Amino acid sequence: MTDLAAPLSAICHKLGALVTAAFSSHAAARLQDDDLLAALATLSRLRRQTDALLAELVAQVDERADAAPHAERITTVHGCRSVNELVQRVTLVSRRTAGELLRAGRGIAQETAHTTGAVLEATYPAMRTAAADGVVGIDALLAVIDTLDAADCEGTELRSADDELAIAARGDDKGAQPCADELRLQASVWAMYLDPDGAEPREARALRNRGLTLGVCRDGLVPLHGSLLPEVAGQLSRIFDSLLNPKVTASATGPVFVESETVSPDDHDRRSRVQKQHDALATALTVAARSGELPTIGGSAPTLVVSVRSDDLAQDRGYAHLDDCDEPVGLSVARQVACTGAVQRVSVDERGRILFIGIADRVFAAHQRKAIALRDGGCVIPGCSVPSAWCEIHHVEEAARGGPTHTDNGVLLCWFHHRTIDSGGWKVRMSRGVPEIRGPSWWDPSARWHPATKSPTRLLDRRDSRRLA
Repeated sequence: MTDLAAPLSAICHKLGALVTAAFSSHAAARLQDDDLLAALATLSRLRRQTDALLAELVAQVDERADAAPHAERITTVHGCRSVNELVQRVTLVSRRTAGELLRAGRGIAQETAHTTGAVLEATYPAMRTAAADGVVGIDALLAVIDTLDAADCEGTELRSADDELAIAARGDDKGAQPCADELRLQASVWAMYLDPDGAEPREARALRNRGLTLGVCRDGLVPLHGSLLPEVAGQLSRIFDSLLNPKVTASATGPVFVESETVSPDDHDRRSRVQKQHDALATALTVAARSGELPTIGGSAPTLVVSVRSDDLAQDRGYAHLDDCDEPVGLSVARQVACTGAVQRVSVDERGRILFIGIADRVFAAHQRKAIALRDGGCVIPGCSVPSAWCEIHHVEEAARGGPTHTDNGVLLCWFHHRTIDSGGWKVRMSRGVPEIRGPSWWDPSARWHPATKSPTRLLDRRDSRRLA
């Protein structure tokens, strides 16, 4: 250990011991309100200072990885693919937090010139000083750095913004300091001043700023954030309209499902508009993946992989797991995916050695899909307007329980009704190769089974048969 690293390590260990002792003493419960808030403010300032040092250490890792040949990089030597991964392993933080430390570090770190060895000035020197003083933490640093970096300003303009925002971060003469969100707002004002509309063509600016981000799964949901170009948003809106427009449920040939139906099923769809749009996007993604027009991954179409233990699936217990998602998902996800895709069974021994790999093809062939689409005409649930091309084929009798991949056992359901067929109040069965629907009590209090179709040709056949009768 170098002379420089020894005191830093000793300070960190001593500070850690003091914090642990304070935490273990349960002193927080005995503090008066003013003392409690004072302790909170003091510890937060200390955290901001340690965050600044942490960001600089991460930036040093990034600089060394960038300067060395691939085989000698600090990331390669320690068995990591990237700086982000190495930071995750060493600091035990999430990928997102590691990325934030990297961006903050690149903004405030003082790099070393490779030729002269001189220490260079940080990109944001004033914010660096504010971070060292405990005035701003990682979130406030990124509020400034991310906003001004996006404005693509440099030189004296960037220096002026850095100076003024650092002064603003320290607060006014009354001691009132802005929080990170307030500092972001001030940085946005500077960004608009330094990079106003018209500095470059609006279309080029929009192309530069477009993006879509998927966050980390938390509590069963993955946050999505982004900015779409107008034509992309317009196309997505048209997809939403095509799937969510209730007017397309009517048929010129007469009632689609039950002649005595007096209640519109669409009136009882409890999904909000945003929930319907989520389900429409899920449908569009499924159709795109199934189209065969997307590039392959490893020689196969882009396929969602769901893993589940066969015993858990058979006994209806436990969870399933998705690739690239740390949180488990419900067994209903595995059932839906298994119903519409291929199932690969992998047998392992108690040590985990693979003993057997088998594939049971349960995907309806193209000619079967066309035939089922001709028979059903779209999602068979009353009031649903999703057309046949956008539907999935549901095994009425589960393939896992011996149900065949045959037209007599397949029925068209949209993504939402397929996902909720076991819990949404609608039931589907096959009667001599014809799908029948039994709905909730509000739809049919008698709870009878009704033949279901939206196929124009079948509706005409039914009308003609009634006339002849």
